[in-house]
Amino acid sequence: MRTATLTRKTAETAITLSLNLDRQEPVRIQTGVGFFDHMLILFARHSRMSLEISVEGDLEVDSHHTVEDVGIVLGLCLKEALGDKAGINRYGTSFVPMDESLALASLDLSGRAYLVFDAAFDNPKLGTFDTELAEEFFQALAFNTQMNLHLKIIHGKNTHHKIEALFKATGRALREAITKNPAIQGVNSTKGIL
Repeated sequence: MRTATLTRKTAETAITLSLNLDRQEPVRIQTGVGFFDHMLILFARHSRMSLEISVEGDLEVDSHHTVEDVGIVLGLCLKEALGDKAGINRYGTSFVPMDESLALASLDLSGRAYLVFDAAFDNPKLGTFDTELAEEFFQALAFNTQMNLHLKIIHGKNTHHKIEALFKATGRALREAITKNPAIQGVNSTKGIL
């Protein structure tokens, strides 16, 4: 079973996260930031993984620590659940339209952390979610999963649509990358390790 559970407590957040890469249920998200919950539910559904997240964060300050720390814990759990990555596709790419917006996500579960984020948002806030935190989340996710992650808004106007397309595209690209492929013997790398 490709699963992981982690509880992480700091002076700013207390997070418990469980995931299962090979089941689609349950999906239960409670971060205290409504728009972020919505995005994480979409991410879980499109990556077809079970994901449960419970957060107590310092939302009286703002949502920055909550969003970034969820990215850290989700990345650490993904890394643990993937183990030695034997037999997985390793790479994933997805284009996702959301009305007038179109997003690209392309990733490599390479063991090397890198984020390229090419997206601009006209609306600085969606509910209590500061839209600049989308990049912070993906940065934390990429670095703690140890993956290359390239995200780009190809076109779009509506900030909600653009961010939603990014989360969906990342989920779909991740599903492709973590899928076990019977044609792959061992690890999909000439180095023999990812």
